[in-house]
Amino acid sequence: MHRVWSTDDLSGPELTRLAGSPDHQGVVAEVDPYPYADPRTLLDRPDALVVALDQVQDPRNLGAVCRSAEAVSAAGVVIPSRRAAAVTAVACKASAGAVEHLRVARVPNLANWLRAAKESGAWVHGAVSGAPMPYASADLTGKVVLVLGSEGGGLRRRVADSCDLLVSVPLRGRVESLNVAAAAAVLLFEAARQRAGEQR
Repeated sequence: MHRVWSTDDLSGPELTRLAGSPDHQGVVAEVDPYPYADPRTLLDRPDALVVALDQVQDPRNLGAVCRSAEAVSAAGVVIPSRRAAAVTAVACKASAGAVEHLRVARVPNLANWLRAAKESGAWVHGAVSGAPMPYASADLTGKVVLVLGSEGGGLRRRVADSCDLLVSVPLRGRVESLNVAAAAAVLLFEAARQRAGEQR
């Protein structure tokens, strides 16, 4: 069902009540639930680049990751169906609309999906603070899944154990780690750089 209200139809307080937030800019739309992709199809291409997020809770981080993934033409993003942010209005806004052009899939068990990804020929690289291999030294060409962990806990043990390789983003400043969305952007654009070099 699709329906749109604006300040021509309703008062500001009524729009705020419908939107659940005062950040509606004078328009509220009612739309169908987000159409999640089939996770089995994300790795169909031999050069598929997919981001998997392990229990990332903040929908703004999910949206920002989706924005970077769409910017490099990734095949999609995989998220757990429980204990993780879903594609909501907040995630959509943070993605600058990227979730409308990018396939996002939900899976009941991320570790199991990663194992299936490896069986399909994908290399699975997990991002872990302090891992000895710098991200730029990893081969990010071909069929690759980049796995990033939650804001506070990083990758869960079983998810990390499902990865072929653990990589890190070397930091020279005083902070100990990057926000998950920033780390995803670094890895995705390195993958894009490597793939562009492969095509020359």
